[in-house]
Amino acid sequence: MASVLVIDDNPDIRDNTAEILELAGYTSLTAENGKKGIEIALREKPDIIICDIMMPELDGYGVLHLLQKNADTRNIPFIFLTAKTERSDLRKGMEMGADDYITKPFEEIELLNAVEVRLKKREILSQKYVPGASGITQFMKDVNDSGLIQQLTNQYDVVPYTRKQFLYQEGKRSRFLYYIVKGKVKGFRTHEDGKEYITDLFSDGDFIGYSPIIEDKNYNDSAIILEDADILQLPREDFQKMIYNDIAVATKFIHLITQNVKEKEERLLNLAYSSLRKRVAKALVDIHTKFNAGTPSKRIEISREDIAQYVGTATESLIRTLSDFKSEKLIEIREGKIIVSQPDQLSNLLY
Repeated sequence: MASVLVIDDNPDIRDNTAEILELAGYTSLTAENGKKGIEIALREKPDIIICDIMMPELDGYGVLHLLQKNADTRNIPFIFLTAKTERSDLRKGMEMGADDYITKPFEEIELLNAVEVRLKKREILSQKYVPGASGITQFMKDVNDSGLIQQLTNQYDVVPYTRKQFLYQEGKRSRFLYYIVKGKVKGFRTHEDGKEYITDLFSDGDFIGYSPIIEDKNYNDSAIILEDADILQLPREDFQKMIYNDIAVATKFIHLITQNVKEKEERLLNLAYSSLRKRVAKALVDIHTKFNAGTPSKRIEISREDIAQYVGTATESLIRTLSDFKSEKLIEIREGKIIVSQPDQLSNLLY
């Protein structure tokens, strides 16, 4: 059962907030001023702290500052309670590292939602994720499940895109972080001879376009819609604030991105040194895992040309290899669609 420390010099607000939390199943702790709140926080290590800004002796800013200096309390989620007249001062608190704020007077559901979201966020940051794209996807899925993405979809536009429409183009300045609510997207680069090479594939729940924002560079590839998609567009400035104002999220996110870069480097090594059979086999497993994870379908819905671009080979060479795999009963082809029936065997080809 999670514990919540409520720090407020107004006894009515303090007791009412504690009662709401207890009715919702939380253990509530209370403090009538900032100094008392510091003592309780250091002793009890609550799971989350809700603190008024304007208090005598030690205000909310002072409480947050002192708690962040202590290794035992610096990572406890911290929510400010503020009167409407103090909203202009909120920037100071958020820049100091507060996780959220609630404006008084507040509705019960507003309080409980804020607490739930911050507790889920803390749980996410404590998780260890596998390296690479799958780790980023799982991290973002957990962020989505926590309710943070729902907050974004309520705040920002979800834009419909149609098949073959560009999301962004190589060399252009990044303007948005993109989140795929529904659909499939491919990232690709065009060689000087006009040939395309697929750099990555994206589907429901994936974020696209974070690297150029974090690195402050133009896009080094293009992204195009493979099937009709609904995509949330988060302005780069807002994404940067989200990352830079929360060092814990930034650290976790950048670590996962680093692992994803390593995974892409390994894929390039595979393209350079593996046999065509192994390259095609790995591509089929990658695409099958990426687009069919969590669904009973085993059909690969993208074109032979796109698969060839992902492998880095000619379409004719891909088709010959697919024919071999079919005769070896590693895949099936029905109505022109590839079905990965033996992903484990494809993953472990000897040659």
